[in-house]
Amino acid sequence: MHAMGEAYEEGTRNACAPCHSHQGFLDVVAKNTPATFTPTAADPAKYQNNYVATASALTLPGAISCFTCHSSLHTTYAGTEFSPLATTAAVKMTMWGAAKEINFTKTDANLCAKCHQPRPVTAASGNVIDYSKLVSDPTATYPLSTLGYRTGVHYGTQGSMAAGVGAIEFGTGYTNSVHAAGASCGACHMAPPSGFGGGHSFSVLSSAHGSTSPTTNFNGCNVTGCHSAAPLSASSAKYKDAVAAIKTKLASLEDKINTISPANGDILQAETDGTYHGYFSIYDPASNPNGNYKNPSAPAAPSSSWTQAQIDLNATKPAMVLTNAQFGAVINYQMVYRGGGKGIHNYPYISTLLDNTLAAW
Repeated sequence: MHAMGEAYEEGTRNACAPCHSHQGFLDVVAKNTPATFTPTAADPAKYQNNYVATASALTLPGAISCFTCHSSLHTTYAGTEFSPLATTAAVKMTMWGAAKEINFTKTDANLCAKCHQPRPVTAASGNVIDYSKLVSDPTATYPLSTLGYRTGVHYGTQGSMAAGVGAIEFGTGYTNSVHAAGASCGACHMAPPSGFGGGHSFSVLSSAHGSTSPTTNFNGCNVTGCHSAAPLSASSAKYKDAVAAIKTKLASLEDKINTISPANGDILQAETDGTYHGYFSIYDPASNPNGNYKNPSAPAAPSSSWTQAQIDLNATKPAMVLTNAQFGAVINYQMVYRGGGKGIHNYPYISTLLDNTLAAW
């Protein structure tokens, strides 16, 4: 998907470019750009996200390529030039304004986590929200003035889930899989090829992309020192039971979130195929015209993007009301669903996270 330009769509936006373009990524690596939020000079009550690419990196951003990750590729043409990688440093999490970090024991995984990390949820001030209050004050009403259809942590939660850090940790009892210390992203996603999977496809699927009957490449799992003594396959109980357990718990959380306000409809927006991806069912005439709930950020008068008819329709919809714990539950739903992996990245952490989230309200 990197080579197909999947990561290039937003490459000319300075806040998106660090992960959506070749030059943007190398820019934040070279400058060691901080993942912090600081007050603006014009208004100290307003904050700016410092984790952005500089303007010079946006002129010719380029799609993600071999040279994005391999900093010395095709310089000496020797077998050693695949290293060094562009970065293997611990990743300060932009979601947490650098207050937390992802740091894998096998540090090559930090290269992947640099982009595959959740994005921040921000308040009206522009600063990251106080996530701790979602846990410490669970019954308080979450301030919804900035809530919208796309509010959340984006799609890059894999690094966070695999490392077992960064979710809204209700309750206790969190532990990590041996994967967190004993494996790396490349161990499975760049495993010896099988069919269409492995190698620089980065795919764990041995079937073609979009296949209606996907098959998995277990070559990375079954190497010596991992699952070689009892090799995994699609029919292995160890694999199937873990996937089924996470699927059931995630579905239970999905149902509980959607019945928060039964008279007003689902809290999560259903996709055209009936599945839920963690978006809020909030009306937006451009991106979510079928939203169940009122958009709190709608303009008061017709604008370049909203007509009077759209403003009037929005006014007929009920306001979404969530407690801190319920809002945190949606973030955790996004964390698990959008992290993919079906719980395999870090089963103990993800399983406990879902159990504790279900019990949080």
